[in-house]
Amino acid sequence: MPITTTSPPILTHSVTNLRVVLRRLWKATQTRSLLKTWNGPELTRFNRDFLTLAHRHQEPRAYGNDGDAWTTWLVLGGRGAGKTRLGAEWVRALAMGRPPYTEARAHHIALIGETEHDVREVMIDGPAGLIHTSPTSERPQYTSSRKRLEWSNGTIAYAFSAEDPDQLRGPQFDAAWCDELAKWRDPDAVFDMLQFGLRLGQRPRQLVTTTPRPIALIKRLIDDPRTAVTHASTHANRAHLASAFFDAVIGRYEGTQLGRQEIDGEVVEERTDGLWTRATIERARVAEAPPLRRVVVGVDPPASAREGADICGIVAAGIAENDIVYVLADESEGRLSPAAWANKAIALYRRLEADAIIAEVNMGGDMVAQVFRQIDYTVPVRQVRATRAKFTRAEPVATLYTQGRVRHVGAPMRALEDQMCDFGLDGLSDGHSPDRLDALVWAVTALTSRRSQGPRITFL
Repeated sequence: MPITTTSPPILTHSVTNLRVVLRRLWKATQTRSLLKTWNGPELTRFNRDFLTLAHRHQEPRAYGNDGDAWTTWLVLGGRGAGKTRLGAEWVRALAMGRPPYTEARAHHIALIGETEHDVREVMIDGPAGLIHTSPTSERPQYTSSRKRLEWSNGTIAYAFSAEDPDQLRGPQFDAAWCDELAKWRDPDAVFDMLQFGLRLGQRPRQLVTTTPRPIALIKRLIDDPRTAVTHASTHANRAHLASAFFDAVIGRYEGTQLGRQEIDGEVVEERTDGLWTRATIERARVAEAPPLRRVVVGVDPPASAREGADICGIVAAGIAENDIVYVLADESEGRLSPAAWANKAIALYRRLEADAIIAEVNMGGDMVAQVFRQIDYTVPVRQVRATRAKFTRAEPVATLYTQGRVRHVGAPMRALEDQMCDFGLDGLSDGHSPDRLDALVWAVTALTSRRSQGPRITFL
């Protein structure tokens, strides 16, 4: 049906009216016809109005799970789904007191990211961050020495790193934006401290934008009656993402367990036949390792270095006097030539002052040891050959975790830990080789072989 494009009220009223009109035009041809009638000011207002262009998952939510006003808006989204842009626009709306995201201006806002670098480079100064998404007339001033953003109307946003929960003791806020909460090292401690500080204004609240992981805090927030939950897929924002990204990345992981989490924004529960659970790994986490009596670097070489080939698993671990094993580092990487992955393993060996490299030779045979010798013949390389299935070889190592005899040192080794929790009777859910896990199994088995059943190690 043809539309009327000459009605003065449409062009002279607020941008809210423009938004309403556009959303009534369900045909693209109708939308284009109307846009052609607008002059410069109307187009400028339209282009700056986030809600006119927003995806459904970026639109404000009115109610939580219990049907009342929410205190936590949890946005679970895939990579590139527009989570950061939503966070920045939500904070900007609160800072300016702009409906429909808020009815009153917030005066003190907390910005919390995984690290100080993430807050500054993603939430504040990133392409979808607060500074770049604000029109010049509303752009806040960032004072790096004080770690805060200040708007001309007096609203202040304070930057915090999730690495230090105690930073949140003392300050108080009207609102908070928590970005990538599922990546935080100790999300419960940081989130708990934040709740004590959300005590200003008539309706303190927080927005959590994150790619999900099945951690306890995410599950708790999903079930909280005061939470509004939004799901966002990477596909929703496809128009703003590189086509090569969809061809190379989305095409590879679509439908896999990792893809459901990283693309579809789903909370993917652990496998029922898995050898490890997230809870087991979280219990094993420590800040640092004690003096170690022996350190090794486990290496699971790939069959080739071509595009799409398996990753070279490179994992270091050590054992203390009390026979507790400490997993120290995951330096695994893909598409490396034999010389490159050997150099990487040797560099880790030297950095940790390790005692030996434990290298699987099923794929490369004598070539594996030869590559290491060509780079540095003084490095002791112990060649190991797998004679049993991966699941069978991994079971004794998983038992050590269950017994509390393995620790993970420092920040989460997420790629390794994801493989551990996704490894079951039929391998990984996406069908790829558990390269990082294989390297871990070889390293831990080498350190504990006298006290546990595991792969046989042959010294060549």
